[in-house]
Amino acid sequence: MLKPRLVAESATTLYETLERPLAPVLARMEARGISVDRSILSHLSGDFAQRAAAFEAEAHELAGESFNLGSPKQLGEILFEKMGLEGGTKTKTGAWATGAGLLEGLALKGVPLARTIVDWRQLTKLKGTYTDALPTYINARTRRVHTSYSQASVLTGRLSSNDPNLQNIPVRTADGRKIRTAFVAAPGKLLVSADYSQIELRVLAHIADIGALKTAFEEGLDIHAMTASEMFNVPVKDMPSDIRRSAKAVNFGIIYGISAFGLANQLGIGRAEAGDYIKTYFDRFPGIKDYMEEQRRRVKAEGFVTTIFGRKIQFPNANSKNPAERSFVERASINAPIQGSAADIIRRAMIRMEPALKAQNIEADMLLQVHDELIFEIPTGTEELAIPAIKHIMESATEPAVRLSVPIAVDAHAAGNWDEAH
Repeated sequence: MLKPRLVAESATTLYETLERPLAPVLARMEARGISVDRSILSHLSGDFAQRAAAFEAEAHELAGESFNLGSPKQLGEILFEKMGLEGGTKTKTGAWATGAGLLEGLALKGVPLARTIVDWRQLTKLKGTYTDALPTYINARTRRVHTSYSQASVLTGRLSSNDPNLQNIPVRTADGRKIRTAFVAAPGKLLVSADYSQIELRVLAHIADIGALKTAFEEGLDIHAMTASEMFNVPVKDMPSDIRRSAKAVNFGIIYGISAFGLANQLGIGRAEAGDYIKTYFDRFPGIKDYMEEQRRRVKAEGFVTTIFGRKIQFPNANSKNPAERSFVERASINAPIQGSAADIIRRAMIRMEPALKAQNIEADMLLQVHDELIFEIPTGTEELAIPAIKHIMESATEPAVRLSVPIAVDAHAAGNWDEAH
């Protein structure tokens, strides 16, 4: 039934080169699994429990009474009724909203109780989702954890991972990184983490034909510092870290169609100032605005957008009467070709990886894919052979189908555990 539709939809090449060959690759990765050290997880669980208890005591002290930190109702009453804080909104059920965004906003405004609750939530989530749960996934026979990949559940073509989900272990926090130390190489082996460097920004520079970004990538410049320099007229050398951070937030925010409101929240600045940042960005890189407008036009006219390899990402509700739905589709139509092209690139690398390594007699087992990163297990002492080969396969993955006008770069390191290899 579906085969003739592939021809009609011009999707045969995509199916034969990207979808069908990936299934056995994923099956082998799932079967291999990865070693997880129970004792490290157990130690982290104890540490997280102690620190969470300390945050709980601190929250009770700041509130002037005992309450259940896990109860949004009790928390809302303390913040907005007892303490009389501004900015509270009620949900449909009449309870106060206490979502992560709202608490982060209060914490940025200097409300100590909000900061404590945010810290407590992060720790208890890490403990419940990872350090307590991961040992239950260790297979009794292999003594390894075997995730399941879904090839077709994300609109853009990204893979998803579940039972357990190994793709959303937070790496921006020190505590999240500690969890990665529990993912270890087998005796006599090392883990290699090979990570595409800023692949989505590179894809954007190629698709939207942004000369300044292309030049920066070709010359190996710090892309966020270069953007900050363009936007704020400050020299790249000795640039203050907060200015670079602002440019980084705009760089990544633009890919996801961020609003002035979203950027203001992220950087803790006023909405007008955030709006100025976005306007300056578009003035400096006009090609990006042209690309965005073209995507909005295309999705409304055709109901889909495509990646650089021809994967169609469908948006049947592009002309919805609902303004919120329409604006979601507009943002998604900007991001989808970028994220989808990056997903296609790593898929191409994964499909080629095993035969290419085998042809060079390099022993390396591909274990995990985490969006822009691949994790391998290799025999200790072979890293000087394996790493250059892995990098080459990943960096040339677009060819010959597409020759990017921007170089692709991969960072790869070997170590005894995932955190140190990253």
